[in-house]
Amino acid sequence: MTESESLKRIIKVCMFDQYGTVVDMQTGLWEVAVDFLKAKGWHGNAYEFVTWWRRTHFENSMIDVLLHREHTSYREIGHLSVRHVLTRARIEHTEDEVRWLVSCIERLKCFPEVPAALARLQTKYKLAVLSNGDPDTLEAAKKFHGIPFDAVISVAEAKAFKPSRAWRGLHVEIVKRRYIGVGVG
Repeated sequence: MTESESLKRIIKVCMFDQYGTVVDMQTGLWEVAVDFLKAKGWHGNAYEFVTWWRRTHFENSMIDVLLHREHTSYREIGHLSVRHVLTRARIEHTEDEVRWLVSCIERLKCFPEVPAALARLQTKYKLAVLSNGDPDTLEAAKKFHGIPFDAVISVAEAKAFKPSRAWRGLHVEIVKRRYIGVGVG
């Protein structure tokens, strides 16, 4: 038996990150940002604005992990990041606009090739998402991405963003215990 055949026999679950792997975060947020920024009279590059937003979000979530303090929600990190990028770009904004921009993450669509690829995988494996997103955000996103995952796991369960040490092995235990009925050992 080849190594590939052996792996196919023992793998039960394929796990993915939702944002940037399953859903097209950059394009989806760019589509929202273009009109928002145009209405604000900002003449910069909306694609770069979204890149700044996402990079700032990543930096803030990693700082949250490194400080070993109480976990800050994905949504709050999003608000902090969008607020910072809007201020840095000198774009006047309200807190309602900040909250609205961050809420658009829930409505992102899949990359075009993802639904068919995951449908093929789902004929042989359970599919799971392990995401830095908050549980309510991940739940709301289901109707927009349309992928029937067998498990959706939020980092809120470990109270730390990936790749915190708090996650080491925990996601595997959660999937085994809850979704494939295998005891943890």
